Amino acid sequence: MTNAQTATNIKNIVIVHGAFADGSGWQSVYEMLTKHGYQVTIVQNPLSSLNDDVAATNRILDKQDGPVVLVGHSWGGSVISQAGVHPKVAALVYVAAFVPDVNETTFDLIKTAPPAPENGILPPDEKGFVYYDKQKFHAGFAADLPKEKADFMYASQGPIAAQSFVTPLTQAAWKTKPSFAIVASEDKSINPDIERFMYKRAGAKVTELHGSHAIYISKAKEVAEVIEGAAKGK
Repeated sequence: MTNAQTATNIKNIVIVHGAFADGSGWQSVYEMLTKHGYQVTIVQNPLSSLNDDVAATNRILDKQDGPVVLVGHSWGGSVISQAGVHPKVAALVYVAAFVPDVNETTFDLIKTAPPAPENGILPPDEKGFVYYDKQKFHAGFAADLPKEKADFMYASQGPIAAQSFVTPLTQAAWKTKPSFAIVASEDKSINPDIERFMYKRAGAKVTELHGSHAIYISKAKEVAEVIEGAAKGK
């Protein structure tokens, strides 16, 4: 283990958002963590490929001045599993997120359980990008947020290149670094049973919260506490 991996008083937090979203939804978590003295940076993923999102994350990690807790939501979990081998990453936090293994794709995991009826992930369009269905966004992605908030999130969603979901990982940082994970028990975008399976396989310290896929907004305080616990090695 390097010093970064054994540090228990980490002050740098890097957050990677998922598909159909952007970094702005993390504002409340950001504010709570910065009030407690953490240096928080939020990656804005291009969502154009796994490699592009990992590169965007690595650019941010390179700029950190010490060990980092790397946080990923949803698709961002695949990104941090690959990018988390960066030497500055000391711990991983998965928030209603995918946790693929080496040679496994995100889609491999999606297929392991049937989707909820509320799930609104559409087939790729003619340009190869995947969007979330407007009619299902509130119930499927953010059911515990006000409809007006969900409507704005739909309008500002980040479509993702379909190839991202079928690109196998070449690294699985959770195999060598401590991981913490949050199950969103009412998640309609990722079956919570898939989350439980992945987290158990990764040996993560798991917290289960009652909430939607947008748990990082609806339960921002509890999510911030899990991240802070990871920074303290708890």
